Order: sequence, then structure tokens, then C-alpha cells
Amino acid sequence: MQPKITPFLWFDGQVEEAVAFYTSVFKNARVSNVSRMSATFELEGQRFMALNGGPQFKFTEAVSFFIECQTQDEVDYYWERLSNGGGEQMCGWVKDKFGLSWQVIPDVLGRLLSDPDRAKSQRAMQAMLKMKKIIIADLEAAAAG
Repeated sequence: MQPKITPFLWFDGQVEEAVAFYTSVFKNARVSNVSRMSATFELEGQRFMALNGGPQFKFTEAVSFFIECQTQDEVDYYWERLSNGGGEQMCGWVKDKFGLSWQVIPDVLGRLLSDPDRAKSQRAMQAMLKMKKIIIADLEAAAAG
């Protein structure tokens, strides 16, 4: 069964390059269809559609894709690959070489920010606000006080 909602990405003549890039970054990826004008592909079970629509529209941070990571190695992997040719931003956000925004976030961040000990969660929040790439050990150390 196809999902009811599928992200649809608009590119300026880069669909084939973008699909090749994204499917090389994510280990669980497959291409369903690719042509000069459009593509359908999956990343980690999420279906995407893409179009070579022209230069009229650009990606903004108003929409991003959230990657929940289990380990620092996983954070490092996605951070390095997605920011290559793009740019690093604050609080775990990167912009890839096509201008698409990604949040590369370890699952421990959510647990620390929702900790019932408000002082602990505030320390974790303050540490995260100073980071570009999220460093799990630094978050945990800050939260511990």
C-alpha cells in the first residue's frame, strides 16, 4: 500500500543528481523511477517524488527532514555526507548541496530535553543551542551538571 502523503521535491534541473546523491547517503534506499524530468525514490521506507521544475522555487528551512540517530557514529555519518557541498547550521541542522534542510538529531536529545528534572533539561538545552553538530557526550555531560 502506498503512503497517503509523499514529500514532493522541486529541483532546478538536478533530479537525477539529487536522487543519486540521496540514495548513496541512505543505506535503505531504492529508486522506483527516474527520468530527465522526474523521479520517485525511497529513503528508509519514506517515498519521495521529485521534479525538474526550474529555477522559480528554492528550498527553505521552513521544511526540513528529521533524521533520528541512535549513536554518535550515526550522527557523524549523516552530518558529514549531507553537509558536504552544503553547509552546517546550528542545533543539528545541515543544508545539503541542493539547499534542502536536514535535522541530524540523536534520540538522546529528546530524552534529555524532556527529563522531569527541569535543571537537567535546561542544561541540555543550553548545551545544544551552542552546537552545530550535536555531540552526545557533550550533551550528557552538560545535563549531568
